[in-house]
Amino acid sequence: MREKDKEKDLIETHALAYGHPGRTLGHDINLTVSTGEVLCVLGPNGGGKTTLFRTLLGLLPAHEGSISLRGKPLQDCTPVECARIMAYVPQAGNSYFAFTVRDVVLMGRTAHLGLFARPGVSDLDAANAAMTELNITHLADKTFTQISGGERQLALIARALAQEALLLVMDEPTASLDFANQALILHEIVRLKTSGRSVLFCTHDPDHALQCADRTLLLQHGNVLALGAPREVVTAANLKTLYGVDVELIESPSREQPFCRPKLPPG
Repeated sequence: MREKDKEKDLIETHALAYGHPGRTLGHDINLTVSTGEVLCVLGPNGGGKTTLFRTLLGLLPAHEGSISLRGKPLQDCTPVECARIMAYVPQAGNSYFAFTVRDVVLMGRTAHLGLFARPGVSDLDAANAAMTELNITHLADKTFTQISGGERQLALIARALAQEALLLVMDEPTASLDFANQALILHEIVRLKTSGRSVLFCTHDPDHALQCADRTLLLQHGNVLALGAPREVVTAANLKTLYGVDVELIESPSREQPFCRPKLPPG
């Protein structure tokens, strides 16, 4: 049964150790993301989430263990093979040249083009379809650096959709966004999940994991504290260990999932 299930695994790590040259941050990371699944990596700022993602994307070498894409070792995959399985969605706060939104989305078609090839009709169609799916076609001719942070994040998600990869890897997609734009991006993650897309994203906000994820990995100092369904692992005790503060989870009859708040002194 497991062999059949393994065919659905888009990415899998085994006993992965990762970090920077000369410094290992985390050990024994065992995770999978399957077709149609949303996995959230939850942890504090500076806890190793981005470094882990850069390792999974092949931008940093693994220190130990293995990473495989659809059963094939990552180091044996060509850049084109990697790009057709994983699409990276960075934080919208990163700087870009003054491209139009359409040009940014078209960059997702690079893996489908030959060397020095120009985007063709099918590439433009894929970019337009991605913008339509995210309801940002009205931004197509606007300059990427002059739209809001939430709109920039949507454009980067559209770029990943235009890439037609099987898995979207999102690094802190709500970071530096205001409340309204955070809600906009979380809505899109849920919509992608509903449409059968696979998403791997990281955040420092436990409410985001509770709202969006099928499974959550708690990352403490680069290592796995817990991995499982959000309601099982996002607990007051685990959050106390993870963040060093007392937290309570509040159940509400109007919400399917609880929400978190720090325990404050009375008065």
